[in-house]
Amino acid sequence: MKSKRLYIRESLFEDCALFAKWETDAAVTRFFTIDDDRNYEEIVREFVERAGDDSQRQFTVCLAETGEPMGRIYISNINHHYDSLDITRIYIAEPKNRGKGYGEEALRLVLKWAFEEMKCERVTLDHFSDNVIAASLYEKIGFVREGTMRHGGKKNGLYVDLCLMSVLRDEYFKKICTSI
Repeated sequence: MKSKRLYIRESLFEDCALFAKWETDAAVTRFFTIDDDRNYEEIVREFVERAGDDSQRQFTVCLAETGEPMGRIYISNINHHYDSLDITRIYIAEPKNRGKGYGEEALRLVLKWAFEEMKCERVTLDHFSDNVIAASLYEKIGFVREGTMRHGGKKNGLYVDLCLMSVLRDEYFKKICTSI
């Protein structure tokens, strides 16, 4: 997946060191169901487990100009019978790269991949109910709010409500793909 400013590649085992740095930073994980005591070993274990599972994909977001990794995308629940998948985690990690539209660009590239290459009918994602920045971005792109999953996630032993959103294939082709 590639755009003018970014490319998204399959994650490599070597990326785990970056994921560990990023996913132990409270500024990155504030709105993720990632506990504060997460560590490198846990990240490596998850990476290896996911690598062997066809219903999951792991991607690293890189700057096109330098190749520098700057974020992560984790796709889960790839279902070829229902032609659907879930964007479980997407983030731009480094503060210097936030607020520049990279997250939106990466999300649009993933949607292009999901609908045009994977031939999905439906793509879902969720966010913490109080994450207004994420909600605004997802709505801007074209995701539709489906409802609140009460206690749909858990962070640091506490249940959190998650807002479920989706985009359908015809919505993507009518509204979103023309702006990539």
